[in-house]
Amino acid sequence: MSLTHRAEGEERVTPLELFFDLVFVFAITQVTGLVTRHPTWGGVAEGLVVLALLWWSWTAYAWLTGTVDPEDGVIRLAIFAAMGAMLIASLAVPHAFGDDAWLFVATYLAVRIAHLGLYALAGRGDRELLGAIVRLSYGTITAAVLLVAGAALGGNAQIALWALAIVVDMMGAFIRGSRGWHLAAGHFAERHGLIIIIALGESVVAVGAGTLGVPLDAGVVTGALLGLVVACALWWAYFDVVALAAERRLRRAEGAEALAIARDSYSYLHLPMVAGIIFFAVGVKKTIAHVGDPLHTVPAVALCGGVALYLLAHVAFRLRNMHSWSVRRVVCAAILLALIPAAVSLPALLTLGLVAAVSAGLIAYEAIRYAEARDRMRRAALSPG
Repeated sequence: MSLTHRAEGEERVTPLELFFDLVFVFAITQVTGLVTRHPTWGGVAEGLVVLALLWWSWTAYAWLTGTVDPEDGVIRLAIFAAMGAMLIASLAVPHAFGDDAWLFVATYLAVRIAHLGLYALAGRGDRELLGAIVRLSYGTITAAVLLVAGAALGGNAQIALWALAIVVDMMGAFIRGSRGWHLAAGHFAERHGLIIIIALGESVVAVGAGTLGVPLDAGVVTGALLGLVVACALWWAYFDVVALAAERRLRRAEGAEALAIARDSYSYLHLPMVAGIIFFAVGVKKTIAHVGDPLHTVPAVALCGGVALYLLAHVAFRLRNMHSWSVRRVVCAAILLALIPAAVSLPALLTLGLVAAVSAGLIAYEAIRYAEARDRMRRAALSPG
């Protein structure tokens, strides 16, 4: 049996891929809910580990569907099956460190094994691709053993072993190199851009969820609007110039360089971006529910630190692609982190207002101070070639 490869020059994201991403939307919602229900450092650790595992499985399929045609009959059915497994894994997230640990491991590994199997079929006759799959499988198998051991032991050992599992799996792709993989640059960049939008959508959903059972008074309405201001600023920070310039850089790179950029900039560095958005969503959800009360420590760290993490991931993203870094975004991230001690004593609405002011101020400063350079970069990024 052979699989249909993606047509040369065909880089559009297909409806099936968008459908697949909807399951990841639910996974993000479950992670947000996990941390919101358990706003402790242990809950944060669990949320980060589960998010990283789910992210790595999602980005694996982003690579796969950049190689094969996802509308091929066999691939379509396999993706439906992977969606089912990821859906059950997502359903298991709230109790993944309890009664549903084995269910999460079994369904997560089903997603990963199906990915490797499909890639092996796609690589028939392509020794370089098959070699890359074999090299990747070493880390995946080691991670699987660690996940099973963690589920068996439970408690703190489970968190530690699952964290080690995702580190081993992700670092395996780095240590063993990117040689042999195929890449559709525009498709890959668009898939990851869409997942940023999905994560931002979760922050908007969190605003709505925070109002459930709460009277819509002036404080709640103001908090909802401030949460949207931050979400808009985060969107602008990525899509105005950064995403366009990064895609152009990826398209211009060739061979191993392009594969390494895709791995580092997208598969790795988009994870802290998504994590930052999710933790902001946790913080804003807690804020909307109690606008007049100070935030507890973990929600305060999530609200301010989530946006800071997102900006710092942008700095690393630019450094990897453009070999330069944004001092202004580092400064804003530092200001947000410095707000955390005050956030545990100030009214939550005021803290959210300060986060919104810093975020919107950054965007306004960049748009005005670098208007000409921004215009040139956008024209260059949008021009062909």
